[in-house]
Amino acid sequence: MQFRCLPQDLGNAIASWEGDGLVVGLFAEAKALGHQATTHQALVQRFGPELLERLEQRRFKAKPGASICIERLGAKPQTLILVGLGNEDQWDLDRLRQAGAAGAKAAVAAGVGQLGLALPTGEIPAEAAGQAMAEAVRLSLFQDQRFKSESEAPNLPSEVCLLGLGGDLKEINRALEAVDAICSGVELARELVAAPPNVATPQHLADTASQIAQDFGLQYQVLERADCQALGMGAFLGVTQGSDLPPKFIHLTYRPQGGSSRRVALVGKGLTFDSGGYNLKTAGSQIEMMKFDMGGSGAVLGAARAIGQLQPEGVEVHFIVASCENMVSGGAMHPGDILTASNGKTIEINNTDAEGRLTLADALVYACKLDLDAVVDLATLTGACLIALGEEIAGLWSSSDGLAAALLGAGDSSGEPLWRMPLRPSYKQGLKSSIADMKNTGPRPGGSITAALFLQDFVSPNLPWAHLDIAGTAWSDKGRGMDPAGATGFGVRTLVHWVCQGAAT
Repeated sequence: MQFRCLPQDLGNAIASWEGDGLVVGLFAEAKALGHQATTHQALVQRFGPELLERLEQRRFKAKPGASICIERLGAKPQTLILVGLGNEDQWDLDRLRQAGAAGAKAAVAAGVGQLGLALPTGEIPAEAAGQAMAEAVRLSLFQDQRFKSESEAPNLPSEVCLLGLGGDLKEINRALEAVDAICSGVELARELVAAPPNVATPQHLADTASQIAQDFGLQYQVLERADCQALGMGAFLGVTQGSDLPPKFIHLTYRPQGGSSRRVALVGKGLTFDSGGYNLKTAGSQIEMMKFDMGGSGAVLGAARAIGQLQPEGVEVHFIVASCENMVSGGAMHPGDILTASNGKTIEINNTDAEGRLTLADALVYACKLDLDAVVDLATLTGACLIALGEEIAGLWSSSDGLAAALLGAGDSSGEPLWRMPLRPSYKQGLKSSIADMKNTGPRPGGSITAALFLQDFVSPNLPWAHLDIAGTAWSDKGRGMDPAGATGFGVRTLVHWVCQGAAT
C-alpha cells in the first residue's frame, strides 16, 4: 500500500478525484460555514443534490466513526464513502485518525483499489495530519491470519491519496516516509503479543531481536541463565524457576552513525506466559489470555525495529527485555521465598503472581549501569491500572517532570494517551516486610502506585525514569479506532516519537 499527497484544496480534490473510491468527511452540524460549506458545495457539484437527499433518507447523522457507502456503477469514483466527523468544535488529531480508520475499513469492504481520502485538517499541521491519516489507514487494516488453516489475504488498496492537505509538500512527504517504519514496528508488536505462548517463547523473542539487529545494523547481546546468575539477578531468575524453557535476557543497542549526545534505555516486561505461579490464576482471571503479558517487550522490540529503520540522529538507544515464563512446578518460586536482586535488595514474595516487577527490577538495575540520560519501562503490570484508567489510557509514573511532560506530549501526538499518576512516598509503607527489605506487593488499594514505587527502588536516584503501565491498553477485545480486535501494539508510536524528538527529559 503506497501513500501520496495531492496538493489540491479540499473542494477541488472532491470535485476532480478519478480513482476507484473517495472518502469524504462530514461534520455533524447543519451549518454552511468553513469546511462544511466547501465540502457540501463540492459534493453537490460532483454528485448532484440528490446525494444530500440520500443522506437525509438514510438518516446519516455524521457521528464520529459512522460511515455510509454509496455505489455508482459505471462512474468514477465508483464508490463514495461519507464518514462522520462529529462536532467541528471537537475536531482534533484523534478524531482525524478515527475518521481515516473508518473510511479505510469501508473502502476495503467495498473492494476499492485506488482510494482518495478527503478529510479536513482544521488547525492540525499538514505534516502531522498526513502522517496520522496514513498510520490510521494502514494500522486499521492490519489482520493477523498466521494461525488459520485457511486464511484470506485482505484486498487492500494499492494506493491511498491524501487529498486537500495544505502546507509544505516536502515536509508532508517526509512525514509520510516515516509511516512504513512506525507501522511495521506496531505490526511486529501486535504479532508478538498475539502469538500463542507455545510460539512466542523467550527464545522466539531473542530470535526476533537478533533478526532486527541483522536487518538494521543494531548490536545484539543475549544473556543466558548462567550470565544472569553471574550478575546476581536473583529476582529475575526467581521467576524463571518454574519453567522448562530457559530465560533470555535480551539487549539490543542502536547507535547513530554521527555519534550521540544522549543515551536512553527502553525496558519491556517480557513474560511470554504468566500462570500466576503458586498464586495460580483462576477461572475468570483470564489465564488463557496471559500470552499478552509480554506487551511491554513487544512494544520495545517493535520500537527497536522502527528506530532501526528510521535511523534517528543524536540518540543512542538500548532496548532491554528480561524474558521468561511464570509457571508452576516442583522448582517454582514459593509464596514466602526471599529473593535477592542484583542491587542487593532482598524481596519477600507474598504473591507469585506479582512477577513482572521482579523481572523488571533486575532489568532496571542492568540498564542503570549503562550511563544513561533516561530510562523508560513498559509493562502490562497491574489490573489496578486497568480499573483506574480503563482500556484507552495508559498510566505514567515518573521521577522527572521533564521526562513525564515529554512522554505525555509524545503520547498525545501519537494517538496513545497517557495519564500521569502519583508516586506518593507514603504508599511505600505498604511494601514493608518484617524479614526482608520489601515485599513484592502492597495492599489492594493503590496497587498500581505501589507497583511503580517498587520499581523505583531499582532505579538510580538521580536518573530520570518513567514507568508506563499498559495493562489496559495492550489488548482490545472488540477493537477500537485504528486498533483491530486483539493486540494493539500500544507504546511503539509513543516511544518512537519520543526518541525521534531527541528523547527529551
